[in-house]
Amino acid sequence: MNRRHFLLTTAGAALATATLSAPAFAGSMVDYTPGLIQKHLASGKIVFVDYSASWCGTCARQERVITALRQANPAYDEAIVFVRVDWDDYRRHEVTTSRQIPRRSTLLVLKGNKELGRLVAGTGEQQIKALMDAGLQAAS
Repeated sequence: MNRRHFLLTTAGAALATATLSAPAFAGSMVDYTPGLIQKHLASGKIVFVDYSASWCGTCARQERVITALRQANPAYDEAIVFVRVDWDDYRRHEVTTSRQIPRRSTLLVLKGNKELGRLVAGTGEQQIKALMDAGLQAAS
């Protein structure tokens, strides 16, 4: 076995072991499938909806802020279901059109039949925190 092959094999094995043994971050987003948001709302849950695209820089910034806020305050994950709607797949779907979502990088907080808050293309920590806090307050 040459040195390069040995290093690649060893690194691959270490990565696989770390991936299998590391607990998943509790704050991951659930990818949208038709009916998912309505199911959670019908069960009385608060739903935070992130309309995003993998290629969107604003969306990436929002995701970093949301992740940091959730890691800093576990109460968000206890009270709110976080759902990501892929803009490329669902921009013309009823999950987008029925709520008149103008563009990717739109964030919503929903409870029952009510929209508790909306942020379009905002990336400020305080803006996003205020939206998440609206969901947290509605849950209590």
